[in-house]
Amino acid sequence: MIEFEGVRYVYPNGVEALKGVSLRIGEGELVAMVGPNGAGKTTLIKHMNGLLKPTEGRVRVFGVDTRKASVAELSRRVGIVFQNSDRQLFSETVEEEIRFGLENFGFSKEEAGERVEEMLERFGLEPYRHASPFSLSGGEKKRLCIALVLAWDPDVLVLDEPTVGQDWANKERIRGLIESLLKEGKSVVVSSHDLEFVWSLRPRVLVVSGGRVVMDGRAEEVLSRDGIEEFRLLRPRLLELYMLLKKKPRRPFFEVGELEEWVKAEVGG
Repeated sequence: MIEFEGVRYVYPNGVEALKGVSLRIGEGELVAMVGPNGAGKTTLIKHMNGLLKPTEGRVRVFGVDTRKASVAELSRRVGIVFQNSDRQLFSETVEEEIRFGLENFGFSKEEAGERVEEMLERFGLEPYRHASPFSLSGGEKKRLCIALVLAWDPDVLVLDEPTVGQDWANKERIRGLIESLLKEGKSVVVSSHDLEFVWSLRPRVLVVSGGRVVMDGRAEEVLSRDGIEEFRLLRPRLLELYMLLKKKPRRPFFEVGELEEWVKAEVGG
């Protein structure tokens, strides 16, 4: 679905941001990218819809070489929500912001209207339909950016730091959204420093550092390895607790409810 083959990228100022990255993201897969600031995560993301083209190597999106397709064509399949919401917003109202992308992708006026209403309700933005996007809080702007991308129903949704500015309830809303997209067979890529949130998703984890993918595997495998602190990563608290237990369950706890059930079973035993 998305394939990187020996991708190297050098910015015009000479900074080498990617150094021979090879990876594949499959259909219906959930992938989380973690690592320190400046590791190359955002540069990787920008290659997924052709915003950046490899200096060396190749990126294919649904079999199409990104050098041979426009950003608009690729964005119809791969929707990206960037960390800085202000850079994605420009319309006068929240409603118009969501409608703009739909009209550009050729949706009929009727269907665009239906999708706008669906997104406003789904993301709790209906009260702000006539408000300026720039009058929203940071968390509300983030939800709007997710809504306007999700409105055109891309096959892959890429979220860069989706939990920034979100309270617990909205983090749960975003987690529920990701789970529903996976059930629909879509792929989701999340780049985040919020390892507690990442852990709750049970994803495949890519550790990115120095322009390379240095670790790749299931969350429980990657985040339990010795030396992850080298990449400025702190293990999620539930995993840390699991690793401290002398008598361990078969697998780590991903949610507090799983820990509670295990404790009750042990006490009851």
